[in-house]
Amino acid sequence: MRITDLLDARSILLNASPKSKNEALDQIVDLMVKSEKINDKEAYRKQVYAREEESTTGIGEGIAIPHGKCDAVTKPGLAAMVVKDGVDFNSLDGEPVTLMFLIAAPNTEDNIHLDVLSKLSVLLMNEEFTEALRNAETVEEFMGIINDADEKEAGIDERLAGEGTAAEEETRGKVKILAVTSCPTGIAHTYMAAEGIEKAAKAKDCAVKVETRGSGGAKNVLTSKEIEEADGIIVAADAQVPMDRFDGKKVIVCQVSDGISKAGELVDRVISGDVPVYHAANGAEVQESKGGRSSGSVGHQIYTQLMNGVSHMLPFVVGGGILIALAFLIDGLCVDMNALAKADRANFGTITPVAAQLKTIGGLAFGLMLPVLAGYIGEAIGDRPALAVGFVGGVIAANGKSGFLGALVAGFVSGYLILLLRKLCDKLPDALEKIAPVLIYPVAGILGIGLLMNFAIEPVMGAINTALNNGLTGMGGSSKLVLGLILGGMMAIDMGGPFNKAAYVFGTAAIAAGNYDIMAAVMIGGMTPPCAIALATLLFKDKFTKSEREAGPTNFIMGLAFITEGAIPYAAADPLHVLPACIVGSAAAGALSMAFGCTLMAPHGGIFVFPVVGNAIMYLVALVAGTVISAVLLGVLKKKII
Repeated sequence: MRITDLLDARSILLNASPKSKNEALDQIVDLMVKSEKINDKEAYRKQVYAREEESTTGIGEGIAIPHGKCDAVTKPGLAAMVVKDGVDFNSLDGEPVTLMFLIAAPNTEDNIHLDVLSKLSVLLMNEEFTEALRNAETVEEFMGIINDADEKEAGIDERLAGEGTAAEEETRGKVKILAVTSCPTGIAHTYMAAEGIEKAAKAKDCAVKVETRGSGGAKNVLTSKEIEEADGIIVAADAQVPMDRFDGKKVIVCQVSDGISKAGELVDRVISGDVPVYHAANGAEVQESKGGRSSGSVGHQIYTQLMNGVSHMLPFVVGGGILIALAFLIDGLCVDMNALAKADRANFGTITPVAAQLKTIGGLAFGLMLPVLAGYIGEAIGDRPALAVGFVGGVIAANGKSGFLGALVAGFVSGYLILLLRKLCDKLPDALEKIAPVLIYPVAGILGIGLLMNFAIEPVMGAINTALNNGLTGMGGSSKLVLGLILGGMMAIDMGGPFNKAAYVFGTAAIAAGNYDIMAAVMIGGMTPPCAIALATLLFKDKFTKSEREAGPTNFIMGLAFITEGAIPYAAADPLHVLPACIVGSAAAGALSMAFGCTLMAPHGGIFVFPVVGNAIMYLVALVAGTVISAVLLGVLKKKII
């Protein structure tokens, strides 16, 4: 199969002039549809945009290769577009894109087209080839340039395999570099990174072999002998790559885009020996050599570690939260709250047998949320040994006073605690070092996190809670409007943490004392963040990732059921923008609740206890107002994903 077999003349535009990245993507998707290889344009377009959310396909040098693989593609195809004046595409080098190729790949086992696409990806790294395409005056000339280059160029896997099997005498005395490249879809970036590393290595007179792990599977796989003899290994990947085989070798781990745009720097690091040593037995630890650098910025590493915890936590939030909400709904439909004694109202959600069962199951799932968050943040830092340590820290945070914030701290502390233990164990005899992952790490790690949580983190958060409660009690009679503002805002500061708990405890204590307006302000402050998140994901879709948009509407249910924690994954992913917006909206809702004279006699339940809310209509108005304020602020503060 040739490249031109995938490229339909109807899908080529030589004088495009889009004004933005989104407009460019929409235009080239329309071109692809003209080739009659797409059965669902919108589904394919969404897949192209979803791939763009993972990382830009603007690879630099004025080239972009967006792509989508899904059931909406009936046959593999290509579309091409020349943008004479260029378009801003958030490219890796910041330069405008002037040449675009869109790839359509079907979800089939027949991957013969992948070899063709990989060859095109490599050809696009040839400046003479891309410049000829930009200057083509007709579609026929454009396809002719591709056809001629296709005949002359060998496939990337074929060429790299030849490099890897070079005679021993040809490589003697040379620096031997191995590499593995892989991207989430395994179509273009995998092969472009391989080409970039190969060229950079050959330019430095190094022996090189690159393993590509594309959609068609692993090719040109590195052998044990090659790994043993390698001076350094470059893993340029945004997808999972088997790493145990590199134990004890100098390994650079980086994004696949670095293999394209920074291949020369990576090769120079291998040549200079400025590469950390990878230890598979201890997880993903790297030991830096003098002057060594870790891959990616510190901020990016922290974000990745945090998102590992958030992504694993989300199913517990969604599953447990909806079950709890259903329990409130059932009790709300079956029980007359006005007929219940004050003591029984505290059991709302567990009064009827079915509701009690749902509340119990949902509560158990919800209870795992913070341990899972802490455990998987720790795992991202210290690998498997940190998982148990993080879980223990998260459980202590969940059962104590530190809540969400304590679990975050526990996650990061557990990861770095394991890294510290590894460095200490490196000095032990080999026999003891081998048993460290199954004996020393769990025992010392769990003991360490337990002591730190009990004697450092929890006392601090407890002191904060006490101070907040005392302060709130002292100002209760001075200004209810200000009190509502503060209580509503506190419910959104940490969403289940010490500030949130302090406000909630104050509200429940006020119910016992017969002051029902305070609990109303507390509950509306807790309902606002998830409702605002849900509304924002609908109004400002370009500010959220695909997974965030899909999970967004679920927060309406959680928010209406007074489950503030539904907003935690969004706050954890982007705290600098999400938290201020939620705090402002919750504070406004709490103040309006006080201003309208709303009251609440139930300590929980959200919209399902509205029958016992005093001035329920105005309470709903306050909730809507706070939600809209937060959602609009989110739309203003958050940056566009694409």
